[in-house]
Amino acid sequence: MNSIQIRQAFLDFFSSKQHFVANSAPMVIKNDPTLMFTNAGMNQFKDIFLGNSPANHLRIANSQKCLRVSGKHNDLEEVGHDTYHHTMFEMLGNWSFGDYFKKEAIAWGWELLTEVYGLEKNRLYVTVFGGDKADGLEPDNEAYDYWKAFVSEDRILYGSKKDNFWEMGEIGPCGPCSEIHIDLRDEDERQAMPGKDLVNNDHPQVVEIWNLVFIQFNRMNNGELKSLPAKHVDTGMGFERLCMALQGKKSNYDTDVFQPYIQKLAEMTGISYGSGKMTDVAMRVVSDHLRAVAFAIADGELPSNNKAGYVIRRILRRAIRYGYTFLEFREPFVHKLLPVMVENMGKAFPELTAQQDLISRVIAEEETTFLRTLSVGIHKFDQYLAAHPEKKVVDGQFAFELFDTYGFPIDLTRLMAREQGWEVDMEGFAAGMEAQKTRSRAAGTIETGDWVELKPATAETLFLGYDQLEAEVELIKYRRVSSKGKTYYQLVFDKTPFYAESGGQVGDRGVLESGDTKIHISDTQKENNLVVHIAEKIPQQMPSHFLAKVDGRKRQLTANNHTATHLLHAALREVLGHHVQQKGSLVNEERLRFDFSHFSRMTQEEIEKVEQIVNARIRENISQEEHREMEMAEAQNMGAMALFGEKYGDKVRVISFDKKFSTELCGGTHVHSTGQIGLFRIVSEGAIAAGIRRVEAITGADAERFVNEKIKELDAIRSLLRNPKDTVHAVEQLLEQNESLRKKLDAAQKDQAGQLVEEMAAKTEKIGGVNFIGQLVEMDAKMAKDLAFAIKNKVDNLFLVLGHAIDGKPGIVVMISENLVKERNLHAGNIVRNLAAHIQGGGGGQPFFATAGGKNPAGLDKVISEARKLLV
Repeated sequence: MNSIQIRQAFLDFFSSKQHFVANSAPMVIKNDPTLMFTNAGMNQFKDIFLGNSPANHLRIANSQKCLRVSGKHNDLEEVGHDTYHHTMFEMLGNWSFGDYFKKEAIAWGWELLTEVYGLEKNRLYVTVFGGDKADGLEPDNEAYDYWKAFVSEDRILYGSKKDNFWEMGEIGPCGPCSEIHIDLRDEDERQAMPGKDLVNNDHPQVVEIWNLVFIQFNRMNNGELKSLPAKHVDTGMGFERLCMALQGKKSNYDTDVFQPYIQKLAEMTGISYGSGKMTDVAMRVVSDHLRAVAFAIADGELPSNNKAGYVIRRILRRAIRYGYTFLEFREPFVHKLLPVMVENMGKAFPELTAQQDLISRVIAEEETTFLRTLSVGIHKFDQYLAAHPEKKVVDGQFAFELFDTYGFPIDLTRLMAREQGWEVDMEGFAAGMEAQKTRSRAAGTIETGDWVELKPATAETLFLGYDQLEAEVELIKYRRVSSKGKTYYQLVFDKTPFYAESGGQVGDRGVLESGDTKIHISDTQKENNLVVHIAEKIPQQMPSHFLAKVDGRKRQLTANNHTATHLLHAALREVLGHHVQQKGSLVNEERLRFDFSHFSRMTQEEIEKVEQIVNARIRENISQEEHREMEMAEAQNMGAMALFGEKYGDKVRVISFDKKFSTELCGGTHVHSTGQIGLFRIVSEGAIAAGIRRVEAITGADAERFVNEKIKELDAIRSLLRNPKDTVHAVEQLLEQNESLRKKLDAAQKDQAGQLVEEMAAKTEKIGGVNFIGQLVEMDAKMAKDLAFAIKNKVDNLFLVLGHAIDGKPGIVVMISENLVKERNLHAGNIVRNLAAHIQGGGGGQPFFATAGGKNPAGLDKVISEARKLLV
């Protein structure tokens, strides 16, 4: 079976067992502070396990795209070096929410593996939870007994809590699990040692392929386990490992999941896969990392220097540096593999096909940028070696700076060091890495207390805010949270008029009132689909019932901007083309920010046209048309735009402002009619990534103030120009006059500099066979630099030190002839660094030329005298 058939057979099997086949959720997670990426198939069902959402289907199956590179599942550095670690992988899973349990999960798992896929039964082993005294848990003999119906007891192994007890986190749903392992070794190896002795011992050919988790407990904050009222099944089978087993391979990378990429790389490089250890590693790294990066971009996460975007950039840069170091790529190459990915995975994941052009452009731009970065890193490495010829050991902190600041890989630093007969202080590098990890852990630490439950939650919090800004609400539960040195409280109600941040729209603020008690709500957020109201303080005796009041002015201004975003989106598509798709947004009471796919800068004419269209729609005062709880298929049929990377339910909300103009899936708050927006103005437009533009705009009174300020600025300029009839022409004339004067000034300065060069050359001192010039000059840093290069062209065998100062800002320029750098082992960068101490400053540069700046001009005389001593 090929990989496409294997995936489909899994879904068809569980469909025949009355499972709803769900689409993969986005790989990039929103509204969950504990996760950046989907790292397991169960993530999209986390709300159901936590009791925050009801299950729309009691039985579900799917193939979920996952990413594991950070946090608990940090597999990144292993990827490519072995045969089974990956960043992006598919997790085949089936779930039961309070329906079937261990008996059916075990029976169906065995049926699929042995009867449908035809795996050899004598190669399979199963594990069950062996109990844990600390938690007071007995062995899972129930699962053991069910397995006995299919497997001989010598193939049923008891496992430890580490291997056979699954927990969502430090607190939350958990339970015993039963793993299915397969022995893929050759027959002679299997005869020499039984597979059961290698289960869970990190053998590359005796591996887990399926984990059946039986969620039956809830871990409390104090560590206590409580039985759940409803028991669930959560299974996960690694798609890539399953393909390895079914296709008779010894490595995931030998399957048809990865071989198309590897063979394309072999074609591009002329290097056969299997011909060298590190070239093989590089091909595996590139093949794996392309999949992770492409899916992340398709889900709306662009490479950046923050959070999830930084992780994606790290993955892509790791692929580039392996290609650079071991496959000799010097031009962008990763994006050229994307057509192979679309051909192999585009049918199962249509978001790849729909966004192929955007993904390719983003990757190519990142490659170009990082290849330049590698060149910078190599240059800095060469400078370091030249500045420290006696050390023969690269300082660990410098190696870490190359890695952390410039993205320069430590393995490449070590390779280059070995080529020069140097070593790298790996202990110092490791210390820098550990310090960075400690900072990251401290910044991300969130401590949560147990929920104080006043009433059992029977359903999700009912949102009333589309229709009212005040409501009587009942407190369901609350808890204390500490993060980054601050403490606040999260409150959950049975219903609420407060909008929780989502879809780019910020959360509501307001107050809760109960008698004399008043609690200020500073924000409203969604955590795992749970609407939490953030309060800095709460009374010791918490009331159970409140009157919840939303800040109406903030809500109205935010609604103005949200509706304006929809109008903007439609106008951009009308002006630029239907390739425009939303890639992100931020909507608050002050402004709106809209990111969209487009590959060139908007012209002023295009910006004006978009503004004209939006303002025309505002003046038309179009009424909002809302459809709540519409079937997804029906919404798509009426042309509602859905966003890639967003997770939608079976029922959606559709917002229209003239169906032919703007119809979108949206859960946010909007104006009742567009006239409420008043006025719309774009204040900026620019690129944020390859193929992604960002527009920022304002509405209403803010837009009016913006226009009035521009008019005032124009009036002020007209007044300064003595109110000409044609202001633009008057400014152009002024600029032309200024340019003419600047050219005359430059010419005069050049004449002066030429005279100064002659004067300096005449003051040359012969010291120890070297032409030394040490002078103080009254000029800025740029002029001093130009003067130094002019003198160098005039005087041979030169050691020049200039001390310069303008407006009390001192500086130093050191210039040394190349022959002196080599013959006398002089280094301008080191010299200027030492001299800068006399002006309370610092600097550096190349062996033949360097500069410094400082704070104390009085020290410049000392600079010259100390420089002269270097030659005596």
